[in-house]
Amino acid sequence: MNLLKDKSSNSWLILGILLVSFNLRPSITAVGPLIPFIREDMNLSNGLAGFLTTLPLLTFATFSLFSAAIGNRLGKAKAIFLGLLILGTGSVLRVSAGPFALYLGTALTGIGIVICNVLLIPLVKSRMPSNTGKVMGMFSTGMSLLAAIATAVSVPLAQGLGWGWRGSLLFWTSFLFLALLVWWPQLAFSPKPQKQIEKTGISVWRSRLAWQVTLFMGVQSLLFFTLITWLPDMMIDKGLSATHAGLMASMMQVVGLLGTLFAPVVASRFRQQSGIAVSIGAIYLLGFSTLFSPTIWLNVLGIAVVGLGMGASISLAYLLIALRTKNDRYTAGLSGMAQSAGYFLAAFGPMLFGMAFDRWQDWDMLVYLMLASSLFFTGFGYLAGRNRTV
Repeated sequence: MNLLKDKSSNSWLILGILLVSFNLRPSITAVGPLIPFIREDMNLSNGLAGFLTTLPLLTFATFSLFSAAIGNRLGKAKAIFLGLLILGTGSVLRVSAGPFALYLGTALTGIGIVICNVLLIPLVKSRMPSNTGKVMGMFSTGMSLLAAIATAVSVPLAQGLGWGWRGSLLFWTSFLFLALLVWWPQLAFSPKPQKQIEKTGISVWRSRLAWQVTLFMGVQSLLFFTLITWLPDMMIDKGLSATHAGLMASMMQVVGLLGTLFAPVVASRFRQQSGIAVSIGAIYLLGFSTLFSPTIWLNVLGIAVVGLGMGASISLAYLLIALRTKNDRYTAGLSGMAQSAGYFLAAFGPMLFGMAFDRWQDWDMLVYLMLASSLFFTGFGYLAGRNRTV
């Protein structure tokens, strides 16, 4: 009887994790294809438009430091529920008025997302330790799937259905209500944990391995968020329509679902993940190199290759946070550290490229940035993939 109850509660938990994951990327990835409309409506520069993607990353970086403490105070499941509520508040606020509300709401969406991001990893490790790789693969796949859909349909929702960019962004809150409903039963499984030893956080920040995992997370995030922000604009400049440019960015993420789903399952079977990280780095270098070509079909092929790497790298980053730690206390500490320092690094990508493009008007600079970042990704991935623990 208890076995059946455990299976039922785990199944409900997995469903809840999937629905939570559905809400952790659309509020960001839907913005990229809509930037031309937002920029025109709000009279923003490219730098300020790029800041719409940079801002949630800065909130990721800042509030990752506090997410583990929030989980410790409320319990992980209750804290995740709170994160979803904050995400919903920000999603509504940012489309309600002018630039101030836009940026404040965007910041709140970042706070809500990062609370869920940081705490889901240790929650999975503590509740389902024998299935960490599989569940993290499902979590990452859920994020990537809705991220891809949001990128693809944001412009059709805005133009085709006549909702405008505000209605297009607001649409994604419908998934949020469903996630809140399904996650509600998990609140009963969220007792306040015992007070954690303060030295845990200190030892994580002083660990060389922890910094290697953090920089790996940061570079892969920089690659994703910079590309998802500026790829549509780049392809529009090459002659594609806004809808087709959004579809291309979406295609990248759809292809990435293969890597997102299978990379953690395969990687968790090995004691070391360095080889997988290096292989993903090689995929990036190959794919990004095609963007120098003016030939659209070659660009599409290259972006599909990059998408495979993007999907694999995000799920591998989350898995390494779990594999490189001794227990869920250290997992929460490393998860907060990796997503704080890592996203702080990633935050500069979209904004700095936007500022550089305002000055030099050269899309090849985006390709050079992606290639250089890929080399750093490979190096940090090799180091973080070695079989050691914090």
